[in-house]
Amino acid sequence: MTETIKEQTLGQLGGKGSVLARQRRDHAELDRLMDHYALARGDERERVLKEIVQLVFSHAFAEETVLWPVVRRCVADGEGLTFRVEEEHQEINDLIAEVERLSPGDPVRGEKIERAFSLIRQDIRDEEDLLLPRLQEAMNAARLRRIGALWEAARLTAPTHPHPVIPRRPPGNAILGVPLSGYDRSRDLLGGPIGQGVRKLLGWAAGLLLAAFTAARRLRETS
Repeated sequence: MTETIKEQTLGQLGGKGSVLARQRRDHAELDRLMDHYALARGDERERVLKEIVQLVFSHAFAEETVLWPVVRRCVADGEGLTFRVEEEHQEINDLIAEVERLSPGDPVRGEKIERAFSLIRQDIRDEEDLLLPRLQEAMNAARLRRIGALWEAARLTAPTHPHPVIPRRPPGNAILGVPLSGYDRSRDLLGGPIGQGVRKLLGWAAGLLLAAFTAARRLRETS
């Protein structure tokens, strides 16, 4: 079996545009930011946490929208491998959603952050040691680079915060992610929430988009 992607050269991964190299880049940045968070204090610690949250959710969205469907199609036991990672993503989503509702001085908040960080590190190891090497065995470098370009496009337009309404798999995550990404990125730019009314409106619009897509797909299947 192919070795963990953590120890491989860029050439072995298919070049810097390969989805494997892009995944490892984000993983390394998350490790760096979590280490920085442990040493930071006050406002700096909150700034670092914000960076971690934004990267975690944009990265996971790109995985779930672009990468994991490919793994399920092309890798033996791809369903089981991605299901395990999706469970980790859901637990991280729930923990960070709780963290965002708590004040910085709440001791429960710190416990939830540490639990989320532990899960993020476990998720990185599961992906780099188990899942991504299996994908590497199934694909050549050119295809890994093509998937990498799609992955990067999804990551750059992804939601950057947890949302309970977003499912873990396409098409629902892709459809619901579009309006919620706009909300998140406005929130990041302005430095805080932009109002529950706007959030509810975006959630309502996303629900309509999903319902319309589902209805259209069923109509095609029955016609």
